[in-house]
Amino acid sequence: MNKRQARLFAIVSTAIASLAFLGLTLDSHRQFDKLTNASAITDQVTLGKDVWHNNNCINCHTLFGEGAYYAPDLTKITQLRGEAYLRAYLKDPAKFYDEKKHRRLMPRQNLSDADITGLIAFLDWVSKVDNQGWPPRPLLVTGATFPGTDRSASQPPRAESAGTAAATEDPVALGEAVFRSAVPACTACHSTAPGVNMAGPSLAGLASRTQALLTSSDYHGHAKDLAGYIRESVLTPSAHIVPGAMYSADGKSFMPATYPSSLKPEQLDHLVAYLSTLK
Repeated sequence: MNKRQARLFAIVSTAIASLAFLGLTLDSHRQFDKLTNASAITDQVTLGKDVWHNNNCINCHTLFGEGAYYAPDLTKITQLRGEAYLRAYLKDPAKFYDEKKHRRLMPRQNLSDADITGLIAFLDWVSKVDNQGWPPRPLLVTGATFPGTDRSASQPPRAESAGTAAATEDPVALGEAVFRSAVPACTACHSTAPGVNMAGPSLAGLASRTQALLTSSDYHGHAKDLAGYIRESVLTPSAHIVPGAMYSADGKSFMPATYPSSLKPEQLDHLVAYLSTLK
């Protein structure tokens, strides 16, 4: 290739690349409103965005992979934690974690109720933006482990897990798959490792603890056995409140109330079968 040919090749290649870049840019702008749910940007969402920036939340937290990695990524937080939990947490984080024990340093921002409402609305809008699957795994706590493995909860489940469960008739295996894949995933709030309490209490020893609870005066629900207690906890979580400020507020559990509609009856049966094995 002589100099003239090389020059022509460079010019044509640059022109083609520029046209491709321009086309992709225009296509992106064409889809921005749809991808970002622009129609859902309300005054509350805008207020929440201002609260996020004014309090420098990005100095510790991450959205869409941008920000600091000192604290958890919050891109999908409203899909993992209910509004009641987030509202109580933002009012006073110290009620949820012991700084000396858990090394949590979330400061109390003294936000007004309106600011908290706006911030939750903003984070909910963020959670619904089409971000191509970011973050790649749910919010989990290091130190929790999946039963039967030596994997930390900070590692995602193996890809073959769901397929393996689907290929078997074992209700326990199917229930474990539900435990990891329900929306929101049970693993986002509960650990099965002893002593690892997250947004919800550890489920280690659930079967033995439930038997003792059902015969005590501390139980205020209506279940008569372990299976009934698990069903009650999933379908009507406020029937019995687990002690602890980080699990409830004003007599209402922070457990999401969406499972009655999001779980099919057979999925609930499988989940009960799996959780019943946590002796």
